[in-house]
Amino acid sequence: MPRRHGDLLPRPPAPVLPRLRGTGERDIPWKFPSLNQVRYLCWDLLRSARMPGSLSGLDGCFPRRAGRAWLRYLPSPRSTPFTFSYLVLLLCTTLVLRFADPVLTAKLLQLSSTDAHNLWRRPLTSLLTSAIWIEDGGWIAYAAIFALAIAPLERRFGPGRTALVFFSGHIVATLATELPVMALINTAVLPNSAGRWLDIGVSYGFLTTAGALACLARGQARIVALVALELFIVLVYVVDDPGSLDSVITMLGHVVAAHFGLLCWGPKLRADQAKQAV
Repeated sequence: MPRRHGDLLPRPPAPVLPRLRGTGERDIPWKFPSLNQVRYLCWDLLRSARMPGSLSGLDGCFPRRAGRAWLRYLPSPRSTPFTFSYLVLLLCTTLVLRFADPVLTAKLLQLSSTDAHNLWRRPLTSLLTSAIWIEDGGWIAYAAIFALAIAPLERRFGPGRTALVFFSGHIVATLATELPVMALINTAVLPNSAGRWLDIGVSYGFLTTAGALACLARGQARIVALVALELFIVLVYVVDDPGSLDSVITMLGHVVAAHFGLLCWGPKLRADQAKQAV
């Protein structure tokens, strides 16, 4: 018979396979498959291995296709330009912190910190530059967090809306925690040294996007997302120095950021999504 493109073997005629009948009739005993049956089965397997989207394959087809399936969830310049570009920026600043002169890096972090002193003297500069540094240098962990908490939102609403959610959460949580510190310093409740706490990082931003994503989830997925979000905040606080005032203020900032995304951005994004569906 003629061979079609993509067929590895000419298809043999379909054999008549014995079937087991139901109750009340005599069952046909199982027999070892004939050569014709084996050829028919092999032909189907080889054909399915060459079909796009097949789960089976030869010479490592399945691992390659499974890997490609997972790759589409990673940030990329085409599908998630904001998330990808931000990760590249964080990688560059992480390399600067690791290989540059310690005196220079300490000066850069001090100028970028959103502490009370910098917010009073240069608020816009500190608010923008504080979100480009990772103090502990754990870029791989932040890449995984960005892939889970920011990239999904960007795929649904685009880079502009995602950047707005991210930076608005960063600014709101920063002001919500540092303005009371400034007031307590002015009233002499806190010492002046409290205005020099190093306050950098991207946690406020990605917790805001994570809160918005949790609101967009449905059913039990939303409950799981909310529990995971709250547990993450508690875990960060416990792993940090829970007895210090700095850690308490950071934890309050995390709570503000997550619930700002959950209660403010989440309902708005859901309403926008419903309008687009209509």
